[in-house]
Amino acid sequence: MKRVFLSCVLLLTVYCSLLTVAYAGDTPTKPKLPKTPEAIEKGKLTFFKRCSFCHGLLGDGNGPAAQFLSPRPRDFTPGTFKFRTTQSGELPIDENLFRTISRGLKGTAMQAFDNEVIKNGLTEEERWQVIYYIQTFAQEFSNPELDPYKKIVTPSMQKIPYSEESVAKGKEIFERAKCWECHGKGGKGDGQKTLDKKDDWGFPIRIRNVTQPWKIKAGSEPEDIFMRFSTGINGTPMPSFIDTLKEEERWHLANFIKSLQKNPREEQVLKAVPVKGDLPEDVNSPEWQKASYIDIRLGGSVIAAPRWQNHSVDMATVRALYNENEIAFLIEWDDPFKDVLHKKEMEADVTPLLGTASYNSYVNPVKMVPGKLETFRDSIALQFPVELQEGTEKPHFFRGDSSNPVNLWIWKADLQEEGKPAVEDTNAVGPDEPLEIQALQDVKGKGVYSGGVWKVIMKRPLLTKDEGDIQFKKGKFIPFSLNVWDGSNGEHGKLMSLSSWHYVIMETPVPSKVYLYTFLGIIGLGFGEVLLVRKINGTKV
Repeated sequence: MKRVFLSCVLLLTVYCSLLTVAYAGDTPTKPKLPKTPEAIEKGKLTFFKRCSFCHGLLGDGNGPAAQFLSPRPRDFTPGTFKFRTTQSGELPIDENLFRTISRGLKGTAMQAFDNEVIKNGLTEEERWQVIYYIQTFAQEFSNPELDPYKKIVTPSMQKIPYSEESVAKGKEIFERAKCWECHGKGGKGDGQKTLDKKDDWGFPIRIRNVTQPWKIKAGSEPEDIFMRFSTGINGTPMPSFIDTLKEEERWHLANFIKSLQKNPREEQVLKAVPVKGDLPEDVNSPEWQKASYIDIRLGGSVIAAPRWQNHSVDMATVRALYNENEIAFLIEWDDPFKDVLHKKEMEADVTPLLGTASYNSYVNPVKMVPGKLETFRDSIALQFPVELQEGTEKPHFFRGDSSNPVNLWIWKADLQEEGKPAVEDTNAVGPDEPLEIQALQDVKGKGVYSGGVWKVIMKRPLLTKDEGDIQFKKGKFIPFSLNVWDGSNGEHGKLMSLSSWHYVIMETPVPSKVYLYTFLGIIGLGFGEVLLVRKINGTKV
């Protein structure tokens, strides 16, 4: 029973992390609850029921679910809190903790607990109570010499509005302050060249990709970013710039970071655009930039064992072009490291996680697959059903099943690095069955890595002779999905990011005669109206 319960807790934790929203309560709507022994005792009960599975009964971040999560749950005992309105090194004020518990932390397993936003949330009173109990874990909160209420960072000037001029100034400051040494020139988090950075708790740190607002933990608006520049993030290498950058400069820098953020296109259908002549093989060809695109969200492969809840890539952009003979896809995704090696002997033994008798089916990211450079490859797969079904019926997006097989085109960075064909054309009949490599390898691929971004082209004839291939026909809505592996995150095998089904349709050019017939129809309609008006006027006379 304990084993099943732990698996349920982990699955709920992963699911709740997806519910964390930016619009949860920032400030209380009612008077602050007094801090009394009774309130602390009620907070203790709430903490045990709702928080201890991650943060531990002792508040030390060692709950039963903690070892399966990255980043790890917060250890409250040192009194080190990251997101505050107080100066660097200071404790947070109560309202800072209220905001964190209410909003949650994006990009982590810490869900929002505002009951006005999610059904399983906590009331304001319960949130205050659990805050008061959390404060008992660190002696600093009860020590008068460490009063956290004296050095609150309050802007002395009004927010500088977002503008092109402010963004340009912010870019200059970004370069002058050498923010790119960690975050990269484009903010993709690719400035870090090794995985040697750790937080105060000894856990490895991945530099934040600031172009992805859904992963900026404490808020992605300029006001939030300004506060991080002003206070720093305790326990991490992120310093406070309050003494090195003027307030005006911090506002400009915040606006620049805001300008880097991507706003995903929430569409389900990709329109493959027809082109004349050969399809472009250069990932930076102008033809690709003119093509329509969609942004595809990805999640961890928690559907079946081994369950991977700490996926790295959570969005990819896809474009498609075709001519009379072939179709090509361009897929782009952010990745801070270029991983082109794969050591098969280092692959995790996930056998203990398989079967109903296992303790749980989640992968421990530290003990089983620690993030490490030069260990596993970067890779991406396009997946299609082998046969199109009637209506909306499709195979399961996690590798299909024996009755509904799927066709996967898997591009592998290590194969390309070795000068071998970079794409494997395969079939799958379920997540628990090995992939079958086809005898005919019709798919060609090429990847280019630059500035923290992989761009991969995969190309194949529209029609093939292989029964295991999807056949592309104009005017058909063809389901497709993605699997992505980030090697430096320890991902390989079934430890990956994956998406649900989307659709691609090959647009057909509209014949010119259609426009001619439409034009003639409009002319004819107008002429008929003139005759009708004249007839009516003649009748009246």
